Amino acid sequence: MSPEPTAPARRRRFGWPQRVFSQVLLMQLVIATGVTVLATGLFLAPLSAQLDDQAMRRALAIAQTTASPDIAAELRDTPPTPGGPVQAEAERIRRVTDAEYIVIMNMEGVRWSHTSTDQIGQVVSTDPSDALAGEHIMEIDSGTLGRSARGKVPLRDHEGAIVGAVSVGIEYDSVRDRLLAAIPGLLAYAGGALAAGALAAYLISRRLQRQTHDLAFSDISALLAEREAMLHGIREGVVALDAFGRIRLMNDEAERLLGLGPGAKGQPLDKVLGAGRTTDVLAGRVAGEDLVTVRGHRVLIANRMPTDDGGAVATLRDRTELEQLGRELDSTRGLIDALRAQDHEHANRLHTLLGLLELEMHDEAVDFVTEVVGVHRATAEQVTEKIHDPLLASLLVGKATVAAERGVSLRIAPETLLPDRLVDPRGLVTVVGNLVDNAMDASAGSPEPRIEVELYAQGRTAVLRVTDTGPGVPPDQRESIFVEGWTTKELPAHGKRGLGLALVRRLAERQGGSARVRDAAGGGAEFVVVLPEALAELTEPDPVTTGEAR
Repeated sequence: MSPEPTAPARRRRFGWPQRVFSQVLLMQLVIATGVTVLATGLFLAPLSAQLDDQAMRRALAIAQTTASPDIAAELRDTPPTPGGPVQAEAERIRRVTDAEYIVIMNMEGVRWSHTSTDQIGQVVSTDPSDALAGEHIMEIDSGTLGRSARGKVPLRDHEGAIVGAVSVGIEYDSVRDRLLAAIPGLLAYAGGALAAGALAAYLISRRLQRQTHDLAFSDISALLAEREAMLHGIREGVVALDAFGRIRLMNDEAERLLGLGPGAKGQPLDKVLGAGRTTDVLAGRVAGEDLVTVRGHRVLIANRMPTDDGGAVATLRDRTELEQLGRELDSTRGLIDALRAQDHEHANRLHTLLGLLELEMHDEAVDFVTEVVGVHRATAEQVTEKIHDPLLASLLVGKATVAAERGVSLRIAPETLLPDRLVDPRGLVTVVGNLVDNAMDASAGSPEPRIEVELYAQGRTAVLRVTDTGPGVPPDQRESIFVEGWTTKELPAHGKRGLGLALVRRLAERQGGSARVRDAAGGGAEFVVVLPEALAELTEPDPVTTGEAR
């Protein structure tokens, strides 16, 4: 039975590393090694020439020292013999200076001294004409003793006349030995520098490994692509800030919610958003979770999370529609309470009417029904006569009914007169509705709860005054009440309060107007809202405002 075939062993493949840490470390090691080799080569290249030059200059200096007028006199007075004074002096200088040879010659090139005494009295092997002509020569050349670094100078007597020449040689092997002796030390220094560079590269790469979480470049690229897709795909605004409060990143939804453009990136938060609660929340100057802020006409919920580098990431959710639904829920619950109370009142009226009919008091029954219907009709007619915009008139009629059921009297001031030329009736409905709701809450429980609404036009400007008989607003809180989240009421079902007055001021300021509060004349609070250009241009004489004097 033949053995089962075995799968071939997988050949291990060596390739370029994938991790950022490994790639950076490898590149740094390659660079450090290359720089070390290059620096060593650049140092060694001129070293040989420098050592040659030093040897030739040393030989020249010895030759200049040897070529004294006394040697010239002895050269002229004595024959070239191994025991002569010239040879003795030359050997003494050679031993002291550690030169390879010192040759002293006459004008014919005949040696008076030499390391090998058998060469004394013979003509030199190299051309001495340049030195005999008065020149100083430095060279690397070969002679009877081999290759050497040489210095040649003329030999002059006391009168300065040239009588010969001096040639000094330094063994070239000593120069090469010095060069070779310098290489190990140089390589040791280079190796130490390379080791220090490798250690530094390793430490830097380890730090980079921690910062990149040991990811590969492909992983980082994929994460970046996924981040971009996620940031621009989610329906929440995301704003990233650096440690200096500059906008580092902002997705499309954040640009839409904050009303900013792509040019805001890299700019300080305070500069692009301006002063306000939204800036304070995003900058971290207001702490908490699910913080409510208003930007333009939008109600936003913001959360902020600090990052390790000193910056932060903030998320924004658009709560405008939810807030509107919550306020409608509050209004619906208030209306239900009013209808419940009205149901009791209506039952009482029906019982009264039934009693009058059973007692056959028909005239009194007719008068009773007429009176009940006339009160409601009179209120509606009073509003529509002074408020010509249908949305605003309907709002005030409804608010009057709710206020009556809560025991609060809502009155339209006699000076009220508003034509049907509103540019943004829904915005004014929001302002009036919020102020009347707050006035009802403040007046409820006072001895004579009363609300007065005055609304009139001054050219294209609409002026609104809402007065209540509540406790009023302390002077130190007259700015705080217009800040998002400020409230003295219990939380409603949707969990947020303190937005109504903030929206009123924001809508007024968006139109270049103002919203403020002051003490009412008879006690309580008076809110005044001025809305410039709230009415359209008057193209024809308006019968409502003709003859109007304010």
